[in-house]
Amino acid sequence: MDKETSQNGFSGLKVMVIDDSKTIRRTAETLLKKEGCEVITANDGFEALAKIADLKPSIIFVDIMMPRLDGYQTCALIKHNQMFKHTPVIMLSSKDGLFDRARGRIVGSQEYLTKPFTRDELLGAIKRHLTQAA
Repeated sequence: MDKETSQNGFSGLKVMVIDDSKTIRRTAETLLKKEGCEVITANDGFEALAKIADLKPSIIFVDIMMPRLDGYQTCALIKHNQMFKHTPVIMLSSKDGLFDRARGRIVGSQEYLTKPFTRDELLGAIKRHLTQAA
């Protein structure tokens, strides 16, 4: 563990990444693990909801466009659960639309990142929302 990881305060942090793209999941997981995070991945909303209750992530990144249960529905279900209503949820999308951002806010998402995201965007989002939550 290097000094930078402990300074960032990401060591041991549970981060969930929900995306039907294996590439996006793997990219996020690699970036986050380098920072000392514990990463939980799910390829759709149903798989994510089953894992969230057991693993209690500190912050959740969710793709908007997914089969079965999309990101908006997944976020709304997370936010309607008393245990997780304060867990930051950040939407991921390949579109950078105003409508998508507004709809994300309506279902309770804290932020919106456009894919492909950078390491700094991912870590910046975690920093912003976990310092607010703390």
